[in-house]
Amino acid sequence: MTSPANALARGVSPYTRREKVLRVAWWFIGQPLFRMSFHNWYGVRRAILRAFGAGVGRAVRIRPTVRIEQPWNLSIGDDSSVGDRAILYCLGKVTIGTRVSISQHAHLCAGNHDYTDPQMPLLRPPIAIEDEAWIAADAFVGPGVRVGAGAILGARGCAFKSLEPWTVYGGNPARAIKGRERPGARGRG
Repeated sequence: MTSPANALARGVSPYTRREKVLRVAWWFIGQPLFRMSFHNWYGVRRAILRAFGAGVGRAVRIRPTVRIEQPWNLSIGDDSSVGDRAILYCLGKVTIGTRVSISQHAHLCAGNHDYTDPQMPLLRPPIAIEDEAWIAADAFVGPGVRVGAGAILGARGCAFKSLEPWTVYGGNPARAIKGRERPGARGRG
């Protein structure tokens, strides 16, 4: 049974007043505008995200059906893309490098709860997806995970631990399948 003290503590919001205001503004203004934009209006969606504090590089392509929570915790590098119906749950910082592909229905989850504490406080471990990585369709990247440069997480793969650079992963939990050749490595030596 939960004690009254714990019940009260669990009712305390983990968000600052500023975050609460931003969240409401995003829910009622930013997100509807983002979703109502035409499918090829990438520049409009980049501008909306920047207006809400996201760091968005040039030529970033984010589809209108992408669901983003707390975009002010998102940074995405040049020439990266996020596919239809992907979820970027940015309770903690989510950093996406350059030339990264986040495929349709992928889920990046930078939020969790401390299950060892009876009050279950909100945790916000960051996620980092390094340059030239690919998170394939319907894959999941958990809190605190770093996906190394050039790594691939295959379709429906689940990464709960960091992934090494230039390696292909698959499965649940994700396991290394094979190495991946770096661009330009052929013909050397």
